[in-house]
Amino acid sequence: MSADLVEKTERYERMLSSALDIVKMAPQESSSLSASADECMEMVRAYLSDGQNFHKKGDYVNALAAFSYGYGWLDSGVRFGLFAVPEGTGLFTI
Repeated sequence: MSADLVEKTERYERMLSSALDIVKMAPQESSSLSASADECMEMVRAYLSDGQNFHKKGDYVNALAAFSYGYGWLDSGVRFGLFAVPEGTGLFTI
């Protein structure tokens, strides 16, 4: 197994966890977008959990894929206005 794969997997897990710590739900609860934000966040957390389970088993390829997908969902949610983030974090494509 490549040391690069292990390092990248662990880096993506840290990035996703850090990003989850700073995002806030943007829509008001009464907004129709609130349910979309909830669903998106559910997907992000599911991918993080799946990635952590793969990581524990030493399955770095699937762990990296799960962390990447989760991060993609989170970043998309930020771009679509479902989540608010502080400026200058460098964690998002906005």
